[in-house]
Amino acid sequence: MTGRFKTALCLLTLSAAAIPAAVAYAGVDDTEQSAFREAVKFGFTGQAIQGGVMIGDAPAGTRSLSFDGKAIPFDEDGKFIIAFNRDAGQAAQLVATLDNGQTVKKFINIAPRKWHIEHVNINRKAGTASESFKRRRAPELAQINAARSAMNDSAGWRQTFVWPVKGRISGMFGNQRIYNGDPGSYHSGIDIAAPTGTYYVAPADGVVTLAASSPFTLEGNLVMIDHGMGLNSAFLHSSEILVKEGQHVKRGEPIGRVGSTGSATGPHLHWSMKWNAARIDPILLTGPME
Repeated sequence: MTGRFKTALCLLTLSAAAIPAAVAYAGVDDTEQSAFREAVKFGFTGQAIQGGVMIGDAPAGTRSLSFDGKAIPFDEDGKFIIAFNRDAGQAAQLVATLDNGQTVKKFINIAPRKWHIEHVNINRKAGTASESFKRRRAPELAQINAARSAMNDSAGWRQTFVWPVKGRISGMFGNQRIYNGDPGSYHSGIDIAAPTGTYYVAPADGVVTLAASSPFTLEGNLVMIDHGMGLNSAFLHSSEILVKEGQHVKRGEPIGRVGSTGSATGPHLHWSMKWNAARIDPILLTGPME
């Protein structure tokens, strides 16, 4: 071994010994890469389940978001909401496009639910809606669709929801009857039985998008609230409505009284929720009634 080679080897050994082991093996680049990988991840709270809702945190530097190919909004801090229809399939996909053009994809596995399905050995009543019913119903549906498509700056969607009224649950979301193999419509919300005149409250902050001036054919006296980001609530069969369209309401504020107007067999509050086109289960936002 020459003297020059021996000197170089000694210098190399001394240099390596002077570097802390953690830095020598991990390196600054690895630390930065780890931080980068964390920054480009999605974060979630909530349940990926049929009828469920999830609040998400978008990756840092997100420029746009899409959910199953459709653009969805998000807040300045990157928070957003997604939900899964009662009959949602097994999977969904989120895609974030970052400022640098990179895309971050997240595949979500959606858990199925065992709905209460009642099979009955009778034929479903067949019938064609009368022309007079169609004439009455068309403007009602137009008002409902307009209320559901309203977009306000409410942040109620970020809150923990409360029950609008306490009482016996007389109808669960998703229940369905099968008439000799012919499926009927599933129950689109939760029914809460309570005496006529009982106050019910806003389950979260929002803006009133519909307060029916006269009873609708099926819904009766109907109230609808936009909680923001495409999430809305509907309250059916009221005996009295206490709010006006355009009014901002706070969680826990009285907005109506329980009744049996419209198509109802007794006094109760029917509370249904949608996120865009997805029908969702209110109990997954409130938890069980105490």
